[in-house]
Amino acid sequence: MIAEDPTLTLEHDANLNETVLRGLGELHLRSVFERMSSQFKLEIDTRPPRIPYRETVTARAEGHHRHKKQTGGAGQFGEVFLRIEPLPRGSGFEFVDQVKGGTIPNQFIPAVQKGVEQVLTAGPIAGFPLQDVRVIVYDGKHHPVDSKEIAFVTAGRKAFLDAIEKARPIVLEPIVSLEVLCPESNMGDVAGDLSGRRGQVTGTRSLQAGTLTVNGLAPLSELDGYAARLKAMTAGHAAWSMALSHYDPAPPNLQQQLATDYAKHRRHEEE
Repeated sequence: MIAEDPTLTLEHDANLNETVLRGLGELHLRSVFERMSSQFKLEIDTRPPRIPYRETVTARAEGHHRHKKQTGGAGQFGEVFLRIEPLPRGSGFEFVDQVKGGTIPNQFIPAVQKGVEQVLTAGPIAGFPLQDVRVIVYDGKHHPVDSKEIAFVTAGRKAFLDAIEKARPIVLEPIVSLEVLCPESNMGDVAGDLSGRRGQVTGTRSLQAGTLTVNGLAPLSELDGYAARLKAMTAGHAAWSMALSHYDPAPPNLQQQLATDYAKHRRHEEE
C-alpha cells in the first residue's frame, strides 16, 4: 500500500519502540486501515503514537560509586567521582574527562563514559531518555590487578545514578509549532481552542479575502483529536500542520502522572 500511495510513510521509532504510520490526516489513515481490514483480512490494532517525553536535570550535583567485587580469584575494582550540571535546552549530552594524575587510567575513561551513557536511555522519573546534561568525571581510584573495563562501566553508571537523584530531575514535554489556515470568522474559535490546550497564538497573517493563517505553540500531548475538533469548528474549511519546536518542563501534575504510570509498569514487569 505504501508503494501505491506516496503520501504514506512507515517508520520505526527506536526510542518509543513502536512502528508509526503517517499519512495526510486521521481520515486518510482510517480509510487505509479499513482497506487493510476488508481487502487483506487483517486485524489492525492501532493507537495514537506515544508522546516523546524527555528528562533532564535542573541543578548541579556530585556522584560517587566504588565498585568492588571479590570472588576468590581475580576481583573487580573501580571507583568514580563525577559531577553533573544542566545544559541549555537542546544541547544534548556532553562527557568531560577532567581526571588528573592517572587516578583513573586513560584506558578506562571510555568504560566510565559507557556506563554513564547506559543511564541516558531511561531517566529516573518516568523512564524517558535524558538530555541536556553535562557529565564531568574528575577523580577516582583503580587497582593494578583488579581494575577492569566492566568495573569502571559499573562505577560510572552508578555514580551517574547517584548524581541524578540529587540534581532535581524533571520531565520535559515536546512543544510543537502549529500553522492553521482558516476563515477569518473562525479565528476566535481557533485561538480559544488553542488556549484551552495549554497553547498560545504567536501570530496571524491575512491571506486572500476572508482567509488567514494562525500560528501558535502547543504541547503535543494536548493535540489528540485536534483535526476532528478543527473540522467541527470551521465546518471543514480549515487545514493545519505542525512541527516540533522545542521542549519545555511538563506541568507538575503531568510529571506526577507519568511517574505513577512508570512505577506501575515497573512493578508489573517485576511480577
